[in-house]
Amino acid sequence: MDYGKSIEFLCGLRQTGIKLGLRNIALLLSDLDHPQKQFVTLHVAGTNGKGSTASGLAAILSAAGYRTGLYTSPHLQSFNERIRIDGETVSDPEVTELVAEVRKRTPGRSATFFEFATAMAFLCFEHRRVDFAVVETGMGGRLDATVLVSPLASLITPISLDHTNYLGTSLARIAAEKASVIKKQRPVIIGAQPPEVLAVLLNRVSATASPLRLWERDFGVVSKGRTFSYRGRGSVLDDLRPSLPGEHQHANLAMSLCAAEVVREAGYPVSESAMRRGVEQVRWPGRLEWWPNLPRVLLDGAHNAAGAEVLAQYLETEGIDGIHWVVGIKWDKDVQAILAPLLPRSKALYCTVAAGETFIPPNQLAEESIRRGVPAEVFPDPQSAFRMAVKKRQGGETILIAGSLYIVGAVRDVLDKMEMKP
Repeated sequence: MDYGKSIEFLCGLRQTGIKLGLRNIALLLSDLDHPQKQFVTLHVAGTNGKGSTASGLAAILSAAGYRTGLYTSPHLQSFNERIRIDGETVSDPEVTELVAEVRKRTPGRSATFFEFATAMAFLCFEHRRVDFAVVETGMGGRLDATVLVSPLASLITPISLDHTNYLGTSLARIAAEKASVIKKQRPVIIGAQPPEVLAVLLNRVSATASPLRLWERDFGVVSKGRTFSYRGRGSVLDDLRPSLPGEHQHANLAMSLCAAEVVREAGYPVSESAMRRGVEQVRWPGRLEWWPNLPRVLLDGAHNAAGAEVLAQYLETEGIDGIHWVVGIKWDKDVQAILAPLLPRSKALYCTVAAGETFIPPNQLAEESIRRGVPAEVFPDPQSAFRMAVKKRQGGETILIAGSLYIVGAVRDVLDKMEMKP
């Protein structure tokens, strides 16, 4: 089986849809002799910022000299992005070999796409003999395929309403699902949370007797424009210059730094120099990403209300308006909550869908935009939507791609292949 056939096989697993539960992944990992037990895991859950937090922590551990695996989802352009070792994505041949090995060693087992990918990641980390693996949950916690790890520590980034069809329609119910990543007597780092979320998480902390690091009690930041200072129990770091733009990333990276302190306290040396280098070197494509060497093209993975608010705040801080927005929103999202903070800064919308996913009909987005006074057009795919935005913008106007990571990934494919003149 070659790489193309391997990806076809993985994509075929998507037809089973999302089936929350632990039986399948438990059987897969048992057949593979429990690869997740061969390395130290840091487990990251939450709604917004978990990918940035996970990548920041992985960058710090790599800077400290540890071979570090990183497992995240979804990918933007290539499946390989989901599995990284010291910042580098796994190769096509390695993906091919992992697919073949998991299939060979788990004959007849049922698995969803995410369950199979999770098994591949853990097997890869075992093969590559990583010291640490930073593992991001898929969407939940209690029934998420990643929850069978036994982490050195768990991290919970801000929780907000998302995936309500699967996790529940209230913040308390969603928090209860995600709280399951908190394991008995294992440290947990909790980021900024709404009161009703924090109450649920603290109940779980009490029930599991887990050592707690709490945002603004045990760690925090002082932001100064594009730089920030970190204050933790064991470290004080001033004038940090993160590679990730946006003040909201200061809080995400503070969680990464706090986790590094916990790792150090567990007996694994992590110098403040490594902490600083990790913050400065971390990369996380598709999140407030200005496309290099191209004029005014901003890609951001904002796909829920909280993400849209953060993006709108960034645009306000940077004084950016008159935006040409290429947008697509998945079927299970709150359209009004995503559009509301961004439409006031938009000049025109280019509404579309991404292949292979179920999106809100673009004409519905266009109608809502026009109703709110912003012109909008409908396009069959992100590529044609983006090209029209390029054609219609004037002078130094910004093109924004946001609403779904799948839309961002599709436009990144276009950007990789085209050259634009300033």
